[in-house]
Amino acid sequence: MTRSRLVLILLALLLAAIYAFRAPLALRLAERGIEHSLAAAPFDDLPDGISLVLCGAGGPLPDPKRSGPCVAVQAGKLHLVIDAGSGGARNLTRMRFPLGSIDALLLTHFHSDHIDGIGELAMLRWVNAANTAPLPVLGPPGTAQVVAGFNGAYAADSRYRSAHHGDVVAPLSGHGMQASEIAVPAPGESVVVLEREGVTVRMFAVNHAPVDPAVGYRIEYGGRSVVVSGDTARSTSLETVAKGADLLVHEALSPEMVAGMHRAALAANRPIIAKVTTDIPGYHSSPVDAAKSATAAGVRHLLLYHVVPPLLLPGLEAAFLQGVPEAFAGPVTLGRDGSLFSLPSGSDAVSELPNAL
Repeated sequence: MTRSRLVLILLALLLAAIYAFRAPLALRLAERGIEHSLAAAPFDDLPDGISLVLCGAGGPLPDPKRSGPCVAVQAGKLHLVIDAGSGGARNLTRMRFPLGSIDALLLTHFHSDHIDGIGELAMLRWVNAANTAPLPVLGPPGTAQVVAGFNGAYAADSRYRSAHHGDVVAPLSGHGMQASEIAVPAPGESVVVLEREGVTVRMFAVNHAPVDPAVGYRIEYGGRSVVVSGDTARSTSLETVAKGADLLVHEALSPEMVAGMHRAALAANRPIIAKVTTDIPGYHSSPVDAAKSATAAGVRHLLLYHVVPPLLLPGLEAAFLQGVPEAFAGPVTLGRDGSLFSLPSGSDAVSELPNAL
């Protein structure tokens, strides 16, 4: 028997053994993977300052790279989430963001794609750290009604989990959410909604009419600042409050692509889709609008999120960004789920890190 034939026989036997024991091998590998995941705390390794990750970079339409709107921020020792779109909480779990340590959820407005993941986020925050107090939810008037609805919907679930796991996992005092409503300031002004451990969070009005109220947030810590727009047409109020921010996280909708969807809907005799695609550009910002706002505010870096429509084909991301470099000279990132940034204290750096997913 030749040496090469012997090698082939041994290789075949090895592959056969691996195939025969594939189930226990897979279980062992899965166990080791879970052990590594539970032990790792990647956000603890980031430098003091502000870290921001997109737990949802998309809008209401399905996109495999972009879930419903959701922005998570670690500012000093505080952990904040802005909006909780569908898929956001599960992305935070996959990224090993400290769900149990979320200090507050901030709402920008009450469109369904920004709030449909609230119940899951609150539940995961509760049981991930056996929290004994509900999740604080801050937002404009109307927040209490939204929170009451989710608390009611999850009331039975909370009782079941507490009865099953006990206080070690699910102390009943910590289930659900507690709402705090803040009056929306006049356009161009801001109001402090949270101030703790060196972190200041300010709310400001944006233009998402006929949706009212609609707000954005500015978060400051350690001499660094990020601004999150929420949904808005181009807004001078945002540009005023965002002055000098290090990172502007701004929504973006491509009117050209939505117009293409409109033409396709007409050709397919889909009048409802044709009507929706006529309506939505008016209360959103184009990528170029967002870039112009970044220039007007003098921000360091622009991160586009709430990306509409889904960019499913090669070349569409480049098409989405047409005209943006001419409108804003600074760096621009087209967000995806897991887009991660670090803004260390005592520095001017806005560092885009490897995707957290």
